[in-house]
Amino acid sequence: MKLPTSLIKVELENFEQRFNEAVKSNTPLLDRIMRYIVKRKGKQLRPMFVFLSARVFGPTTEATYRAASLVEILHTGSLVHDDVVDDSFERRGFFSTYALWKNKASVLVGDYLFATGLLLSLEHGDYRMLRIMSDAIQKMAEGELLQLEKARSLNLKESIYYEIIRNKTASLLASACSAGAWSVTENEEATEKARLFGEKTGIAFQIKDDLFDYASEDVGKPTGNDIKEKKMTLPLIYTLNNTDRDTRQKIINIVKNNNNDRQKVQWVLNVVKETGGIRYAQEKMYAYKDEALEILATCPANEYRQGLIDLVNYVTERKY
Repeated sequence: MKLPTSLIKVELENFEQRFNEAVKSNTPLLDRIMRYIVKRKGKQLRPMFVFLSARVFGPTTEATYRAASLVEILHTGSLVHDDVVDDSFERRGFFSTYALWKNKASVLVGDYLFATGLLLSLEHGDYRMLRIMSDAIQKMAEGELLQLEKARSLNLKESIYYEIIRNKTASLLASACSAGAWSVTENEEATEKARLFGEKTGIAFQIKDDLFDYASEDVGKPTGNDIKEKKMTLPLIYTLNNTDRDTRQKIINIVKNNNNDRQKVQWVLNVVKETGGIRYAQEKMYAYKDEALEILATCPANEYRQGLIDLVNYVTERKY
């Protein structure tokens, strides 16, 4: 499954230059850290969603480029902060900013990126897009805090899980799509349609990420890592709600008190597979994917809409 980058090749090339310029700093330490981050950034899925969502409705504008830069800047800042929150020494197979520069620098770098994004919008009067992104950042923080609260009790209903991932993960992807649509239409109906599409896709994206914790192949993420971090993923939630009391208590005890014991964690993974937790999560992921595609089907039919279809398929079929 390939990314539909050829459709927006020019946009992505121009974006790369603009993004690098936007995060430059005259402070030597900050500039050194930013160069390290930029060299190791990921596949830039969110800017792709911005550009393709824009092109579905019309030609790219300068506001589209600012929207893509804003999304990537805020996403990067959130990842830097996430590594501090999660005490994570690795990001995409490399040392994280937190591992190399520790807490203080990492928090300040994240703050710098958030401020840079805000200024980028304010300097050009992109108030609607700033509102879209600010709403996403607020929801991301709420999602993280709700997840932190529920991790203590491990008593998580499926409805709460969806609330967490809708805020924590899907909100930023939803904002990428809605900002892209707004940048070329300034139309509330088109913007809301793009937001809903992005939200459904973002939920499917997170469920796919949950499933990686149970994968046997190398996906760049340690198997059982979510259990070690006491994160309540959909396959685990389903298993806890569909197993006998003794097994449920044993799972909870391992997640709470023995989550660094490889054999015990592997036992939990096996129970999840046997109970049907993986199959259930896959079914839910494809259901959200189908909902996203149904929304997309009501948008103008062109090659960029097909590009978004390809991107949704990539999100749900990716191997890492």
